[in-house]
Amino acid sequence: MTRLVTRWPALGLLVLVMAGFSLGSPRFLEVPNLVNIAVQSASLGILATGMTFVLLTAGIDLSVGSLMFVSAALAGKLVVGGGSLPAAFAVVVVAGLVGGALNGIAVTRLGIKPFVVTLSTLYIGRGFALWLTETRALNLPDSLLTVGSARLAGIPVPVVAVALVLVGAHLTLERTAFGRHLYAVGADPEAARRAGLPVRRLILSAYALCGLLAALGGAVAVAQLGAVSPTFGRDREFAAISAAVLGGVSLFGGRGSVLPGVLLGALLMQTVENGLVIVNADPYLYPMVLAAVIFVAVLLDSHVRGTHP
Repeated sequence: MTRLVTRWPALGLLVLVMAGFSLGSPRFLEVPNLVNIAVQSASLGILATGMTFVLLTAGIDLSVGSLMFVSAALAGKLVVGGGSLPAAFAVVVVAGLVGGALNGIAVTRLGIKPFVVTLSTLYIGRGFALWLTETRALNLPDSLLTVGSARLAGIPVPVVAVALVLVGAHLTLERTAFGRHLYAVGADPEAARRAGLPVRRLILSAYALCGLLAALGGAVAVAQLGAVSPTFGRDREFAAISAAVLGGVSLFGGRGSVLPGVLLGALLMQTVENGLVIVNADPYLYPMVLAAVIFVAVLLDSHVRGTHP
């Protein structure tokens, strides 16, 4: 256990946070609440997984929250108009891929910095989705909520979804040439280019995957909420970045993992939010407590890995 905590500081923090909240409320460690934490972490875990692909290339995507909103709004409009759930899911996939690919094209072909590109598409996407929904909530059919609350072999569907994404992403990064090449690009893009790697194509693919997973994360969230509100996906880009960084993914590229890294980061963030609700903490404290946890986790990680100045 000590070796695991030393290697993954977020794991140690997660244990400490859980112990602290369990002292504050005996309800915290009850099985239904722990299951709730896992279910509520699903959307963020998927979102942070997509962000990891981009961060590994030393990029960033601030538009993922807007992509969640756009894809959910398009799919929601289709369902409200009488379209089927499979057709709506196809819309989610296409919207996510197209949105992510457009970011990647602007970064790789136009040479615009990722921060500027994705900051712009953040506002463009949110404005488009607000126009599409007329700034009104889209209340979706109960059949969607049924999917979100369903279980497969006793496991909640959102948990199954995030598990499939995490395992798929982990195998892609650890067992394929594409994954190894992403690490190489993030560590030293010039060396990767000299080695003959298709750097532009790799970066574009990372943004496309990020967009796809942002849309899928939005679909999981919508299936749990049953509606698409005007604030849907707002600030989720920061939550995704935080979860990835908590899990040890470097903001400077070339380092990080999905399992257990991103999983621990998403669980830690959701555990803190859940625990604050359970102990009836002042809502104004939420962002400050989360910020403190992120700071401590990154500080510990930098010392463990020797990346501090």
